[in-house]
Amino acid sequence: MLHFDLTVWESLGFGAVVLLGPEYVLALAAMGLLMLGVFRGEDGGRLHLLHRLAALAILPALAFVWLPIWHRATAVGLFDGAFLVDDFSRYMKTLVLLGALAAFPMSAAYLERMRLERFEYPVLILLATLGMCLMVSAGDLITLYLSLELQGLCLYALAAWRRDSARSSEAGLKYFVLGALSSGLLLYGCSLLYGFGGGVSFLVLTDAAAAAPGHPGLVFGMVFVLAGLAFKLSAAPFHMWTPDVYEGAPTPVAAFLAGAGKLAAVALLLRFVVEGLLPMAEAWRQVVIALAVASMLLGAFAAIGQRNVKRLMAYSAIGHVGYMLTALAAGGVGGVSAILLYLALYLSMNIGVFCAILMMRRADGMVEDIADLAGLHGRQPFMAFLLAVLLFSLAGVPPLAGFFAKFQVFLAVVEAGLYPLAVLGVLASVVAAFYYLRIVRVMYFDEAGEGFESPAPGVLMGLLGFAGLVNLLFFVYPGGLVRAAEWAAASLFVAGG
Repeated sequence: MLHFDLTVWESLGFGAVVLLGPEYVLALAAMGLLMLGVFRGEDGGRLHLLHRLAALAILPALAFVWLPIWHRATAVGLFDGAFLVDDFSRYMKTLVLLGALAAFPMSAAYLERMRLERFEYPVLILLATLGMCLMVSAGDLITLYLSLELQGLCLYALAAWRRDSARSSEAGLKYFVLGALSSGLLLYGCSLLYGFGGGVSFLVLTDAAAAAPGHPGLVFGMVFVLAGLAFKLSAAPFHMWTPDVYEGAPTPVAAFLAGAGKLAAVALLLRFVVEGLLPMAEAWRQVVIALAVASMLLGAFAAIGQRNVKRLMAYSAIGHVGYMLTALAAGGVGGVSAILLYLALYLSMNIGVFCAILMMRRADGMVEDIADLAGLHGRQPFMAFLLAVLLFSLAGVPPLAGFFAKFQVFLAVVEAGLYPLAVLGVLASVVAAFYYLRIVRVMYFDEAGEGFESPAPGVLMGLLGFAGLVNLLFFVYPGGLVRAAEWAAASLFVAGG
């Protein structure tokens, strides 16, 4: 069991300020921008300035993430282990902050065109990102719950950002009501774990689980907490909010939720089961397998009949969560490292596809139907090519990045001896490829309809191009990211005992 201390940091004179640097930067930036917005009004120039300042605040936060490693402080715990800094947190916070950084340029043109510019938007994005960073470093049940609620409260407001849209208001309300239900389940589970485990720290829960791995109180508490976290992951059967929220929320918000939000939720799940309940692996593995099977099947079959591209991406996200959960069921460093690699590559695919959706706009407004992509190859061949690359990657077609992500997942599952789960995952992936390839067929072979506005915003095309290149050329040098994922996974198991 690893015990954390601050001796190295006290000797360097940095202390907790540096370890909490990313969170301090995000919190101070959010408060500063809030005050600036309140006292300076909402004219367009100042709103653009707030967005740029919020995006710039991500950069020092990223620097603080990696500052401890430069001083050879690899694993440190604060507040009796309630806040953890290790290779796993550095890896995941980097991905979360990159996802948040991409959210600002994706939002700028959309908010201006839809006349949704209000100074609270960048503030809420920063506060939600703060909650996600705390989720990644959570070391006990209290931090777990508070960080989830900080993120959730911001996302509820962002989902309902379009006040003049019934769909957006409905999305925000559904997300809020179902989120409250999941929070109740999670809190009840936390109370059971605290009562029967004797503490809220993940390290204390590990000791309790090792002493009595089949204790009914711990098992029931674990199930309730996993149910609450499954809602945040949009894993079936707790997925019911996902298609409506993706469709009704503003597109940049849906992209932020599907990218950085999902990464933070997966990181929190990994912290909880590996560091908190690893001795009960046989118990939680059964729950994880059930969630994985339901998510893969739902993601594969429910998306086939979808006509709205954002709803299709929602079901796609549910399916991808299922693949990641299969790797978690495999367990071990190999399974977790496969998940971490999958998350990094999925973030790039998600950003790219949502940039393409944001470029689907005409003079009368945004369009979201798959049929609106008909003949895109003839009108905007570069956009069609990049979107096709990302869709093939989501489908897991070699040699694109998505193939390597799924290959690592299924390899971990096979090495763990879970052959039926691996076969089911491959079959679900084959079925899911149908609706990705259908979009490619529409772009390349259907008769062209009305085109989109051209030229597209340069920043969106730049992000789309970057995401496409990452997925197209990942096979050239995959080793760097694979090793980073393995180091991060190994640090998680060191802390978990």
